[in-house]
Amino acid sequence: MAVDLSSYRPKGDKRNSAFFEEFLPRIYERRVRSGLEQVVGPMAAIVIQVDHGNALPYLAELCLTTPYRYQECWLNATHRIYLLKGAEAFPRLIVLEPLSLDFEDEITRWNAMYPLSIDKPNARYIGEVYQVSSCADLRAILEPQNIRFAYPGETVNPFYASEHLCFTFLSDYTYNRVGYVERPLDGLATLDLGDRILLDEEALQPLHDAAQRYRDHGLEGRILGIDHLATRVLAGEREDAILEYLTMVPYYYWGSYDIVEMNSSTNVTRHPTVSDDKLSPARVFTANNTPSYLNSLFNLPMPTEDFVRNFGRRMHHIAYEVADGDVNGEKNVDVVVKTLRQLGVSFLADIVGECGDQPNLRQIFSKSSPYSLLITEYVERCMGYDGFFTRQNVAALTEAAGLEERYEHGHVFD
Repeated sequence: MAVDLSSYRPKGDKRNSAFFEEFLPRIYERRVRSGLEQVVGPMAAIVIQVDHGNALPYLAELCLTTPYRYQECWLNATHRIYLLKGAEAFPRLIVLEPLSLDFEDEITRWNAMYPLSIDKPNARYIGEVYQVSSCADLRAILEPQNIRFAYPGETVNPFYASEHLCFTFLSDYTYNRVGYVERPLDGLATLDLGDRILLDEEALQPLHDAAQRYRDHGLEGRILGIDHLATRVLAGEREDAILEYLTMVPYYYWGSYDIVEMNSSTNVTRHPTVSDDKLSPARVFTANNTPSYLNSLFNLPMPTEDFVRNFGRRMHHIAYEVADGDVNGEKNVDVVVKTLRQLGVSFLADIVGECGDQPNLRQIFSKSSPYSLLITEYVERCMGYDGFFTRQNVAALTEAAGLEERYEHGHVFD
């Protein structure tokens, strides 16, 4: 059932500013008036870039830990472009790999600004791609609203600016792009991105082996599609990041909760018409409640802001839903985690959340990927739990990630 944005009241206990409360409904109204909601559909893909030489190891990692499987590879002037698919109706996954070690664009320069991303100069979650009826119509709607787009000849990587696939500039608030595609992403041939290349069996064998281990160990059918995507931003930019995103896509502000123990808030946006979040995953924005320069007045934990100071504004984790069910008295998520640990995957802490006689969530964070720097979350919605998260779970996950993402410098350890 579609959400009626004119009457919907956001969930949660996080208090927003008068600025946010004024402009949220005005953004909804402008989307309708401008025709954006008729032009932009659900999420079609997510895009991740890794460093030169890391694409195939990263694809093998994905084949072992997610339902995504390699489909094809294309070559443009600066990158190899890999397409992966999961379940047929869910968003695709595109991996970009620079052709040379010395490739540089704005991502490289921004990664160089932060102490824990500088060693992976081109590794970054790029952004989501949404289905559109026309890139030209989409730009005509958003450019008068001061949303900037990449154009041919103005971007180092031509992937971001083609006739049928277009991307915004990197957001000042999230350092992510938003992309739009006017062709189905069953393959990349119709996008005219460059030349298709065929990988030899030696290159593909690690991917085949990882996918075979995934099947042999009973993970197939247990790990489903992407549930949500979570970006971390600075405390003072939380509202701007949310409102900017809602300007560009037909999502709605589901609500925000304070995670007092971790001095942060979790802020959720979702697609209002899909029946299953995996068809167009929720976009989450997490931010500190107090900026770092004031925190010494309170001496509160601040793993969220520390992450931004150490890695930059960026995507923090991608969450995959695990099918609800039991195997010999164990919840599916427990079976998945135990199996992945046996296969060499490391996790930050124990699974959090109890699945007893009432609906709940049970979830866990992996350690971050050495290739993408992204954490993978696995979440099981027990007994039809229809909420998005629980405070206790989020607090525990945030704490576990914060212990892993610290940076030691001088006499400070954050």
